Amino acid sequence: MKSVAIVILNYNTRRFLEDFLPSVVATNYSNFKIVVADNASTDDSVKFIKNNYPAIDLIIFGKNHGFTGGYNLALQQVKADYYVLLNSDVKVHADWLQPLVELAESRSTIAAVQPKILSYHDPIAFEYAGASGGFIDEYGYPYCRGRVFETLEKDKGQYDDKHRIFWATGAAMLIKADAYHKMGGLDEDFFAHMEEIDLCWRLQNSGYEIWVEPKSKVWHVGGGTLKKENPRKTFYNYRNGLVLLYKNLPSDKVFKVIFMRLLLDHISAYRFLFMGKFGDFKAIAKAHKDFLFRLRYWRQKRYSTGGYDVSKTHLNNEDSNAAYNSNMVYKKSIVWQYFIKKKHLFSDL
Repeated sequence: MKSVAIVILNYNTRRFLEDFLPSVVATNYSNFKIVVADNASTDDSVKFIKNNYPAIDLIIFGKNHGFTGGYNLALQQVKADYYVLLNSDVKVHADWLQPLVELAESRSTIAAVQPKILSYHDPIAFEYAGASGGFIDEYGYPYCRGRVFETLEKDKGQYDDKHRIFWATGAAMLIKADAYHKMGGLDEDFFAHMEEIDLCWRLQNSGYEIWVEPKSKVWHVGGGTLKKENPRKTFYNYRNGLVLLYKNLPSDKVFKVIFMRLLLDHISAYRFLFMGKFGDFKAIAKAHKDFLFRLRYWRQKRYSTGGYDVSKTHLNNEDSNAAYNSNMVYKKSIVWQYFIKKKHLFSDL
């Protein structure tokens, strides 16, 4: 039985630990451990774990390193065949882990697997952050089986087949430890938001595959760190979306795709403005400025041979086109399909 370390990154979420740790502890798998990495919480999270779960391994940081830095630092200290990156606001089914490991073990090329993600507040509906597997369109906009933009489908078993996907959610991702470290972990420049898509894209550029296994299911609260309407979240989503494309696109696609993405982002910004959401409008402008003014830095990352970056060898290899040219990338604009053609369901695309 492969060893699994379930690693929960915590920052001031004592209420979630109290509600959801019991389900994680009750996981029906014979060779797992739970690790909580605390990102310098100011609540009583650490005290709660020490008093109530002394068997859980604790890693305590002196400052908040964000989602990416926190996991990278924590996983340097954790030994296992597999890691599970699990949000603190996730309730799991007792038998959730075994199907993920079995699928990952079935093929050496599979690096990461996610479960079906359902909403904790509406258990028969898919949850925003992952649903039944993540995809992107040709301009890098993410969507899922069961979730396109703000439309969340009810789970009627329509996406219950295990399936190769483009990205697995960072809310509940099983990943082979050696693959994680081979990629250098999560890119810490992302801090939070879209970092899991970047990792999955880099994995695919290196010949790995990403899958969803809906036999495994969990329930996610969502929005536990940055609320959906937070302009800081908007900044990271739009800035990181551009960095994601620039780092990972094949060379012959970079200019065209990023030009169109900037144009679509401008349309989105003015939509926020007309809706009176001035903070989100400014956040997109700030995101574009940060990306464009630091273009030399992002270029160095694109062609770096170390750290968290895709190597020049992979980018210059024809095989690096495989991820972007695969059927996991929708070869149309999801923005156009959703807002103009009113195709709101994954099955409509």
